[in-house]
Amino acid sequence: QVQLVESGGGLVQPGGSLRLSCAASGSIFSINAMAWYRQAPGKERELVAAETSGGSANYADSVKGRFTISRDNARNTVYLQVNSLKPEDTAVYYCNVRISTEIGTGDYWGQGTQVTVSS
Repeated sequence: QVQLVESGGGLVQPGGSLRLSCAASGSIFSINAMAWYRQAPGKERELVAAETSGGSANYADSVKGRFTISRDNARNTVYLQVNSLKPEDTAVYYCNVRISTEIGTGDYWGQGTQVTVSS
């Protein structure tokens, strides 16, 4: 069974930075595609960053140049570096990771981590 545990969120002033982590545990063969979503109060969940199994990354226009998605395969961990934060970045951030295990490949979600940008 695979579990994803997120960490790294918090309260930060505008212009600040955070690094969000999403650590996978279990009988993992490989991490394939990965993505980060966010959901602000009263809004739908939106995709902010994604990386394919081939390593091609894509970002929402609202975060381009400020957010960076990455991974550490040795630690089975994916990251989202968020810089130059704005109040409109306030949301719960969720990782979504496609993982191959001994029983097959599936998509897994983290529990979410709150990012609040406020002075």
